[in-house]
Amino acid sequence: MSCTRRDFLKTTVGTSTLLSFAPAAPDFLIRAAVAAAPRRDERDTVLVMIQLSGGNDGLNAAVPYGDDEYGRNRPTLALPPKDVHKINSLVGFHPRMGAFMRLYKAGYLSIVQGVGSPNSDRSHDGAMRIWHTGDPDQPHRQTGWLGRAADSIWRANRAETSAVFVGPIAQPLGVNAENVIVPSIRSPRELMANRMPGDANGESLWKHAAELPRANQGNPLLDFLQRCTVRACADARRIEAATNAAQYPPFQLAGTLHTVAQLIRSDIGVRIFFTELGGGGIGGFDNHANQLGNHCALLHQLSESVAAFIDDLEREKLLDRVLVMTFSEFGRTVSENGRRGTDHGAAAPVFLAGGRLKGGLVGAHPSLTDLDGGALKFHTDFRRVYATVLDRWLGFESPVVLDRQFEPLDILNV
Repeated sequence: MSCTRRDFLKTTVGTSTLLSFAPAAPDFLIRAAVAAAPRRDERDTVLVMIQLSGGNDGLNAAVPYGDDEYGRNRPTLALPPKDVHKINSLVGFHPRMGAFMRLYKAGYLSIVQGVGSPNSDRSHDGAMRIWHTGDPDQPHRQTGWLGRAADSIWRANRAETSAVFVGPIAQPLGVNAENVIVPSIRSPRELMANRMPGDANGESLWKHAAELPRANQGNPLLDFLQRCTVRACADARRIEAATNAAQYPPFQLAGTLHTVAQLIRSDIGVRIFFTELGGGGIGGFDNHANQLGNHCALLHQLSESVAAFIDDLEREKLLDRVLVMTFSEFGRTVSENGRRGTDHGAAAPVFLAGGRLKGGLVGAHPSLTDLDGGALKFHTDFRRVYATVLDRWLGFESPVVLDRQFEPLDILNV
C-alpha cells in the first residue's frame, strides 16, 4: 500500500505535534532546526479569517441610519440615529461597536459593502459551502479556498504548517486541502497538552528526537520524520517564548485571537488563520426572533475582541503584517419578520482590519428598496475580496485557487 506524506505525518509525528510545547532541546537538534528552517521574508503577511456563523445582520452592524427605509422596515429593530457611531450621513456602526469605530478612525478598519455571491443559497449549509469553497458553480467541491491556497505554496518534504484553524467547532470546509495538513487547535491550554502519548512534561518528544539517527540519506521517510520532529521541537520553543501579558476582554473570540497573536509572534511560518464566532452560541447570528439583545452581544464581542487583537499587534510592531477579514454565509432581510427578528438574506458587509488598509467604506451601500426576495442585492462578488486577499496580500496566485481571475479591490497599501 502506498504511503503519502499526509498519511505518514498522521501516523508518525501527528498533526498536533507541529504545534506542541516542550522544554529545552539537545543543542544538536536546535542547531539542525535553525540550519534547516527557511528564513522568513520580512514581507510575509498573515491572514486571519473570522467566520460569523448563522448569517450576520449587516443592516444592524453597518447601520444605514440615514435612510428612512431602514426605520420603516424595522419598527422594533431599527437603532436610534442618536446611538449609532456615525461614519457619514448615511452609515454608522452599531452602538455596541465603539471599538470598531475607534479602529475605523485610526485607519485600521474598512467596510466592504454589498458583498455576496451569484447563485446564492439561503440555506445555512448551502450558503456556507459557497463561501468555504469559493465556488458557487460546484456546490459539492471537497476542498476549501484557503485549503487550496495552502496547497498552492506547499513544497514536498518540508515539515511546514502554513494554515491553522483555531476554535471550538469542527474544522470548517474552508481549510480542507489535498496535500497540506491543517491542524485544529482550541486554546493555549490545549496546545500545552499536545505531548507524545504518556508524556507529562514534554521530555518524551525531545528524547524521541534525540534518539533518531542523525543521517538517513538512505531512508527518505525516516529522514523526513527526523526533520519533522526537529522542526516541531524548535517551533515549540518559539511558541513558548512568544507569550506576553497583553490584556484581552473575557470573551471566547478574544481568547482565540490571543492564541493567534501568540502564534504570529512565534513566527513559525503560519500564514493563514481561520476562526469563528457564533457557532458555540444558541443560533449564533441566526436571529429569527428577539434579535436585538443577542445580536448586540455578538457584535460587542466581535468589536472588542478584534480591537484588542489589533492593539496587541500594534504594540508588538506586527500590525503591518496582519489582515483580519470577517464573513458570514449571508445577510438578513431588510424587513423584520413579526417576531422581532429577521430572516435569511443575501448581500452583507465584510469587515477588514489591519495596519495596511486604505480605510473607509468600499462600494456603495445597497438599495433598501431594490431588493432580492426581501434582501439586499449584492454588487461586489465575494471572490473579488478573496482575489484581493490572495493576490495583493498573501502574494499567492488567485486563479490557481479560484480557477479564474477576479478583479481585486483597491483597498490595501501594498
